[in-house]
Amino acid sequence: MKDVKKSRLLITHEGVSYVLPFIVVTCCFALWGFANDITNPMVKAFSKIFRMSVTQGTLVQVAFYGGYFCMALPAALFIRRHTFKSGIVTGLALYALGVLLFIPARSIGSFWPFLVAYFILTCGLSFLETTANPYILLMGDRETATRRLNLAQSFNPIGSLAGMFVAMNFIQARLSPLDTAQRATLDDASFEALKQSDLGVLVQPYALLAVVLVTLLVVMLVVPIPAMRQQGRDEHRPLLPAIRRLLAGRAYRNGVVAQFFYVGAQITCWTFIIQYGTRVFMTQGMTEQAAEVLSQRYNIVAMVLFCLMRFVNMYLMKFFKPGRLLAVFAALALLLLSGVIMVGGQAGMYCLVGVSACMSLMFPTIYGLALGDVHEDTELGSAGLIMAILGGSLLPAVQAMIIDSNVTFMPAVNLSFIVPAVCFVVVMLYGLSHND
Repeated sequence: MKDVKKSRLLITHEGVSYVLPFIVVTCCFALWGFANDITNPMVKAFSKIFRMSVTQGTLVQVAFYGGYFCMALPAALFIRRHTFKSGIVTGLALYALGVLLFIPARSIGSFWPFLVAYFILTCGLSFLETTANPYILLMGDRETATRRLNLAQSFNPIGSLAGMFVAMNFIQARLSPLDTAQRATLDDASFEALKQSDLGVLVQPYALLAVVLVTLLVVMLVVPIPAMRQQGRDEHRPLLPAIRRLLAGRAYRNGVVAQFFYVGAQITCWTFIIQYGTRVFMTQGMTEQAAEVLSQRYNIVAMVLFCLMRFVNMYLMKFFKPGRLLAVFAALALLLLSGVIMVGGQAGMYCLVGVSACMSLMFPTIYGLALGDVHEDTELGSAGLIMAILGGSLLPAVQAMIIDSNVTFMPAVNLSFIVPAVCFVVVMLYGLSHND
């Protein structure tokens, strides 16, 4: 155990209170959680709507998390020159633009315009995460920074739950009940009419999300967001020496690698729980659509556990070192995934739900540990960790290829969870390296 210090998570520094900015910025955490988890079920939805394979459907994740990767460094450079508030406002504007592009994408009726919309949307999310995460870390004492970020990140799964609920009740449940095989038998005219109907169902929640985003954008424009003293210090410093300083730090360098694999594990588990559950429940006699909806309910239970464990971990961090907790929960996730792969069936589904409880502390803890010794290069350091979200783009495609393969010694969807298992090994090793 470590000594408990009576440091406050939020402070009033030089007469400036960070409580109101903390509340407003934390709303952004919920909004990008919503985007993440309304998107995961869309891999299956788009695969059905456009009659594609699972691997083709994961292009949604490639576009989604590719936007994070491409925009993180430009966002960091923007914040160095401007302000945290400017970064948040820009992020919300790009997020809203991407969401609004779903409307013309539906009219075009092709898969590619949706990928463009997802890419622009997540360019906005990249701006938000690159700005909001370091801003929260700087709002108080350095020794409580990881706990403070865990508190803010606790509202991320609340948005995720809302995204899952909307996906299940307002998209998946309202799509045509025709399964993938039945859609393949339709003639071109019937398929086009069905596709346009399903796309109309899919777009409606995104149109309402645009209203929410514009409202928060207006709030951000009128609420004062104080600047940190660190913020202007990097403005005129050369970029390459700053990057070299960051990469010279072992904790930061390894933290970027760990974050890449953690995000890959998170997205693979939350995306392919639908495929896994659909296979399990269809073997019990359910239709494909009923099996998908039931699988999404399990996914919501997983997110509830994820959310509750964020607050449990906030408490545990008062007594245990973050690195130790990270290693322990990564090891537990590995154990549960072995049940998904080897046992399968309903028991495997329970194990897959349990993995979410283990993942709850990982992103903010890796983030806090990686930036623990970073001072003047905080914004650039944050950008590197956000770029590591690329793992959520690449690793689901690897898992999808396993699912689409012709393995015979076990169900391919079971075997595919070897991908997140490898990811948790990397996370566990990173936690053990901070177990001093």
